Amino acid sequence: MPVSDRILYASPMRTGETITNGALLEAFRHNAWANKQLLDFCRDLSVELLTAPGIGTYGGILETFNHIVLADARYLRRLAGSGPPWDDSGAGSDPGDVDPESIAIEELHSRVEESEKLWEELLAEPIDAERVIILDQGAYQAHAGVLVAQALHHGNAHREQICAILTGAGMQPPDVQAWAYADATGRGGERKPDA
Repeated sequence: MPVSDRILYASPMRTGETITNGALLEAFRHNAWANKQLLDFCRDLSVELLTAPGIGTYGGILETFNHIVLADARYLRRLAGSGPPWDDSGAGSDPGDVDPESIAIEELHSRVEESEKLWEELLAEPIDAERVIILDQGAYQAHAGVLVAQALHHGNAHREQICAILTGAGMQPPDVQAWAYADATGRGGERKPDA
């Protein structure tokens, strides 16, 4: 692999080691972290708030989380050729497909953790960003790099919708930006400027 296709990824345990897809790995770690932070925040909310439909959003909080988690697993399956076993059905990710009260925060949290590990495995190897992937029962095709971009965008867009529902209910949702992730995980932080 040419050096230009590799990204230097430094962490306290891997200083100086070169890892393929290092920047993408960081982005997907943030994605999982943000999902878990928001799920943890929502853990003790009332069933009424968790299931109430949002205005101008995908659905209620639980429906939107369910959609995020299932879609993330499907992006994985399309890119890797396999995914978590709970994604086999292909159903249940659109509003109204599943009774929102049957969606458990703990199960969603567990699924996020499982998907996180699978993304780490996928990103441990080079990804052919130009590989064409057939989607929607053959009705659409896209390059693998586009699917990766969509997976990250999708999580961000729908988490913002959940935050909007929480804000509308008078709550301050957790900060799930990449900067907050960096601060929380030691991947970034304040420093004194050089004199």
